[in-house]
Amino acid sequence: MTSLHALRATVALAITVSAIPMAAQQRRPAPTSRAVADQLDSLSDVSPRAMRIWREAIVVDTHNDMPTKIADEHYDADIRNPIGFGPGKGSTDYPRLLQSGITGQFFSAFVDAPYAMMKPDSSFARAMLLTNHVKAFVKRHPDRLIFATSGAALRRAKRDGKIAVFVGVEGGHAIQGSIARLRRLHAAGVRYMTLTWNNGNSWAGAAAGTNNTRTAGLTAYGRRIVHEMNRIGILVDISHTSDSTFWDAMRTTTKPVIASHSSARALSLHRRNLTDSMLVAVAKTGGVVNVNFFSQFIDSTYNQRMAAIERRMRDEDRTLRDAGTPNDQIRTKVAALRQRLLDSLPNTPLSVLVDHIDHIAKVAGVDHVGIGSDFDGVTALPTGMEDVTMLPRIAQALLDRGYADDDIKKILGGNMLRVLETAIDPTEGRR
Repeated sequence: MTSLHALRATVALAITVSAIPMAAQQRRPAPTSRAVADQLDSLSDVSPRAMRIWREAIVVDTHNDMPTKIADEHYDADIRNPIGFGPGKGSTDYPRLLQSGITGQFFSAFVDAPYAMMKPDSSFARAMLLTNHVKAFVKRHPDRLIFATSGAALRRAKRDGKIAVFVGVEGGHAIQGSIARLRRLHAAGVRYMTLTWNNGNSWAGAAAGTNNTRTAGLTAYGRRIVHEMNRIGILVDISHTSDSTFWDAMRTTTKPVIASHSSARALSLHRRNLTDSMLVAVAKTGGVVNVNFFSQFIDSTYNQRMAAIERRMRDEDRTLRDAGTPNDQIRTKVAALRQRLLDSLPNTPLSVLVDHIDHIAKVAGVDHVGIGSDFDGVTALPTGMEDVTMLPRIAQALLDRGYADDDIKKILGGNMLRVLETAIDPTEGRR
């Protein structure tokens, strides 16, 4: 989840955190057909061999932010929407999930930082709201979607030609410092939690530490939370954590750890990415680093240009304020300038994304890399990877780089299946 969602936060705070709107509950399912899925073959740049690998694989994407769009933008996930980043546009919806051929999709119950600053704290309620949105989405399409909480469910979905829908919570502040709430998230079906988002919390430090929140490591209570996650079967997700929290988590966990949406710092120097030593450490737990697709995280050139844009924005804001410009006009003018500058940025080539997958496979091992797109939570994606229907291009790109069929299947989702079966399935039923 990126700065796109900070823009949504002011809208989100005005939305109830107690119930799904009736309109969403009553929305009629979109029509389905096997012919929709067959449209995968329209990717003319994906060879028959790559498509066969894709169709045979158990494909898992570990991070998708469509639930936030549903809650905050009234995004209609039941119909096909235009590709894009604004309201009414997106990278994911029911028809395109079917078309993609994906087996398992983790949807994020993202809890933005302002929820932790509300009086009273509304973080837990927000996590539950988004979890319920995911469940309602599945309930509207029982013929092709199943709400999943285990590796066994993922295997059943593959066998039955369905899509296994999982929930992961983004932001450890969602539990409001309570192990009891952590257990309630598990009971609701949540199967991973990032220890932090950009904001640190009372027990774990974040890489960004926004609003002067913690960037230090795990506290003693934080270690208790990690142990409880291990015990009940919620994957420890270290995307967004500070380096100190990362290493404390490695020393604490007894189960495989994941990064649900992080990439390689050796290729793109961003605090959200993992160093080579971190990649190896995740592998030693038996875990998986799932590569984030966001151009700002994977493309050094794009990242540098984005930093220049942010500096330009601050300068423009300061100039307008010094000139006595009213606040509402400042916001409008700065937003318009930002959009013009963003539109001028060159697209990231798909090869840059695959470079990260390739690097992690070489450093951590092919058993420890996967896909964590961050679809519908970012503002820029590589060319040819703008929505879920384009995911088979990853199989083709890995094939072109000489990867064996079985190794491609591991990267596409086999590795995450192993983690689920190792860390989640044996704990089912625990509270």
